[in-house]
Amino acid sequence: MTSIASVTLDVADPAATQRFYTAAFGLDTQIRLRASDAPTSGFRGFTLALTVSQPATVNGLIGTALDAGATSLKPAAKSLWGYGGVVQAPDGTIWKIATSAKKDSGPATRQIDEMVLLLGVADVAASKRFYVEHGLAVAKSFGRIYVEFVAGSSPVKLALYRRRALAKDLGVAPGGTGSHRLTIGGDGGHFTDPDGFAWEASSLATAK
Repeated sequence: MTSIASVTLDVADPAATQRFYTAAFGLDTQIRLRASDAPTSGFRGFTLALTVSQPATVNGLIGTALDAGATSLKPAAKSLWGYGGVVQAPDGTIWKIATSAKKDSGPATRQIDEMVLLLGVADVAASKRFYVEHGLAVAKSFGRIYVEFVAGSSPVKLALYRRRALAKDLGVAPGGTGSHRLTIGGDGGHFTDPDGFAWEASSLATAK
């Protein structure tokens, strides 16, 4: 079964970006950084979501992200699904920090329970078929709206959402051009999905 072994972000300054992610979210080995000046503008078509246990932890992580230089796109607030907010890192990557809980059950921590790579796609059903054909197993599927794949032992779960709906959820305009500034490492080899998201062999991803 194909799964994500790594997520690589293309950034202008890997050292500065690593300092940001360590300070903001306590991330160290969960994401990889690669120097790149590939042109990109507008919405890059994806978000990385951090799932945590309670609202206090959401507030804490958003607070340290803002202190480290992130920009607020959506202040943390209650929703139908729980509680969460959205920030944009200095390198341009959009992060959503959320919990399904609406009340705190204890003191805030910096524990991240799950990381999800959510791709905004033009046709959820078509992209779902593409990924199933490339060895991913479906965990949840809600028609042409949302698909989540089995993560297995992967540090990152993959999910698909309609691009316009994802942009609206994140508080940004759906338009964008140029590079996604994202490469997904996995054991399914090299391929590019229908929306231009590139995968590379995990052995190559590990070596960089």
